[in-house]
Amino acid sequence: MSKNKCSYVAVGGQALMEGIMMRGPKGTAVSLRLPDGTIETSMKDFVSVRNKIKFFNIPVLRGIVSFVESMIFGYKLIMESAEKTSLDFEEENESKLDKWITEHFGPKMMAVIGFVSAVLGIGLAFVLFMWLPSFLFDLVNNHLANGSILGLRAIFEGVIRVIIFIVYMALVARMKEIRRVYMYHGAEHKTIFCFEHGNELTVANIKKEKRFHPRCGTSFIFVTILLSILVSSIVSVLFPELTQTRALWILAKILITPLIMGIGFEFIQLAGKYPNKLTNLLSAPGLLMQRITTAEPDDAIIEVAIEAMKAALSGKVDEISNDSANIDSENAE
Repeated sequence: MSKNKCSYVAVGGQALMEGIMMRGPKGTAVSLRLPDGTIETSMKDFVSVRNKIKFFNIPVLRGIVSFVESMIFGYKLIMESAEKTSLDFEEENESKLDKWITEHFGPKMMAVIGFVSAVLGIGLAFVLFMWLPSFLFDLVNNHLANGSILGLRAIFEGVIRVIIFIVYMALVARMKEIRRVYMYHGAEHKTIFCFEHGNELTVANIKKEKRFHPRCGTSFIFVTILLSILVSSIVSVLFPELTQTRALWILAKILITPLIMGIGFEFIQLAGKYPNKLTNLLSAPGLLMQRITTAEPDDAIIEVAIEAMKAALSGKVDEISNDSANIDSENAE
């Protein structure tokens, strides 16, 4: 690889359970550290609807499409990585109920359980980030402020969402399994930076890079929360009657959420493609959040990121043995 800074190429990734997904110009690759210590790399078929229908490439709309596709595809990869990399753990800790369900109903029932878990997760997100802020505002406005802060509803709820998001991510980071995912998240960012800077993909080079990337999903979420304050404030000024009823206001926020995500996507792309003082300033809150959602990876984790990046750039899996002892061992510190 050239030592000069490379031209902009759309490269992104996602941390998985003991693995990393990298999406590059030649395809989407997934590398996993298996229980026996080897690295398994495979190419995944993923063709965005944006490549099939030009209409979905319209600015803002493409952000909505990308977000939905990433959620669906990412969830599928997380489930697959958990199944492949946690075999021993699952066998030791599988409850009697899990065993009974598997024996009597098979994989289909487990898939249903996974779907139900996803629905419950969406429900929890709705309660935490939609209902709870509105409930707290009504509580303060009606019982403490005597209705005098109705015009500040969007700002009040936005601040509450920011606080909930930070506290939630900080608490999750204390879990051992999630801490490992955050280490893979850090390796993903550092590897992408190494590629973008035109340096050779080695453990030594990647360790020197920053783990805070402006195009990160964490930054995207944080940016959308901040944008929601701005957009919701505008809506509340234009349609003040919406803020008077909690259910109606929550419905309005749900309806404008796709627009906010689309705008956030465009900003994140610009921040990554054209770094300057303005985009750096606006990206700062999201980058600060990555101090929670990323962690410094060890050499073994970086090796997984390297394999995923190489496959995503070449479009094929290296036929050489992926034994961890043979990968970039001369560059490990």
